[in-house]
Amino acid sequence: MKIAIVKLSALGDIVHAMVVLQFIKKYNQEIEVDWVVEESYKELLEYNPDINKVQVVNIKKAKKEKSLFFLLNQFRKVRKFGPYDLVIDMQGLIKSAAISRLIPSPLTIGFDKSSIRESIASIFYNKTYKCRYDENIIERNLKLIKFALGMAFNIVEIQHKLPFLYSRENLNPNLSTIKKNILLVPSASFKAKCYPTIKLAELTTKLDANFLVIWGDSKEKLLAEKIKSKAWNVSVCEKLTIDSLKSLVSKVDLVIGPDTGPTHMAWALNVPSITLFGPTPGYRNSYITKINRNIESKSSVNPLKIDKNDLSIKDIDVQEILQISKELLD
Repeated sequence: MKIAIVKLSALGDIVHAMVVLQFIKKYNQEIEVDWVVEESYKELLEYNPDINKVQVVNIKKAKKEKSLFFLLNQFRKVRKFGPYDLVIDMQGLIKSAAISRLIPSPLTIGFDKSSIRESIASIFYNKTYKCRYDENIIERNLKLIKFALGMAFNIVEIQHKLPFLYSRENLNPNLSTIKKNILLVPSASFKAKCYPTIKLAELTTKLDANFLVIWGDSKEKLLAEKIKSKAWNVSVCEKLTIDSLKSLVSKVDLVIGPDTGPTHMAWALNVPSITLFGPTPGYRNSYITKINRNIESKSSVNPLKIDKNDLSIKDIDVQEILQISKELLD
């Protein structure tokens, strides 16, 4: 059986979906899985032994350039994928649903109209699965795969998952061999998700550890430099590729950051982490384990309508992060 999984973006969402691969292979080694993704996230999926082929599209470029011609070329490209016995859209957006339907296959499966934000996407599927939108995203992904493939695995098996990100880099930037290495993630997709840099800097003064800070663009680099300017035990990393980021996360002792891709990569790699939540729902957007912990603000969050003006993440106490950090590093 040959299937295609469609999950185009973004970094954290793809991570949360990739966990299904090991369970597909655990229950049926004969299933061949291709993955359709935005070109900018291709590196995240590379070298995974459970993926046969990474199929790339560039819908973001078409949108950015407002080019109908480029978009139509992408659709023509998708028509040449496969053919597949089954296509599963794990994203539930109109763009991912349209791409899923264009891929040559007799069967396209996705969430039903009540289970996704862009309900019109469900018209592109031959078969749909109903699952509450506010359910844990990782459990939602596994339930969809279970439904699509008729597999018998139990959701509790997530607790015993294997690490599932792979890198060919051997990155070792300023890692200490004496002290614990803690990776700080100061940035996220929008400001309200970010924990104040002044509080992250305060945290570095309370822990005898080696801190590394990552960044993705010039604005994020300024945040990283701000943290470094207030502490002696902080290094700002060079700009990392996705592959080098996978390598770095796999080698540190703890990752601390907001609800964003690099923080979720720690969970994927079975590395201890603390994820800080303000305007987004921790109960939905992460999976708590003994080594992967959440701290949520006291804000009341509606997962169907995220309030980007909700700055409650700033109210999370540094002392609470410090206490959990000590527990995880012990």
